[in-house]
Amino acid sequence: MRRPISAPEERGPDLSAIYGERAEFVWLTLQRLGVRHADLDDLAHDVFLVAHRKLERYDGSSRVTTWLFGICLRVAANYRRRAHVRLERPMGGAETYERVADAVEPEEVLGLREARARLSLVLDRIDLTKRAVFVMFEVEGLSCAEIAEQLGIPVGTVYSRLHAARRAFAQAFAATDQRGRRRGR
Repeated sequence: MRRPISAPEERGPDLSAIYGERAEFVWLTLQRLGVRHADLDDLAHDVFLVAHRKLERYDGSSRVTTWLFGICLRVAANYRRRAHVRLERPMGGAETYERVADAVEPEEVLGLREARARLSLVLDRIDLTKRAVFVMFEVEGLSCAEIAEQLGIPVGTVYSRLHAARRAFAQAFAATDQRGRRRGR
């Protein structure tokens, strides 16, 4: 369990202490919210710029992680709305070519790439708050209690968001499956 960020009463919380203790949380949260790996560092920086601007208004009535999660949510939502994010398709770096060269079957690499693209498409259709809980539980294997503690929300809210996210995931997955069948895949 993380220790609370302490600060002198007259100054409020210290941003460098928040950054030191919560940078990994911000980075992981942005990743869970669908930010591409290449953009994670820049957007994490943006989150802390917003936190710096709003630090004087942070009253401590919520956990720092809850406050940062809210900022991450807005930064990620703005990121996803940008046109260049929707239109840009990265080709992959040297590590992609190494994996292709080392792979036994090129069809296997192509299948994995298509599966990742489909998963990304499905996850992009889930509300960001639900997506974060879904990824934390299903992919990272965190318990609902751990998720609630990290996000500063009640466990019941985690269960509710997880249930809704699973339903949305199933619907989005089925929709992409239908489109794939119509295209003859």
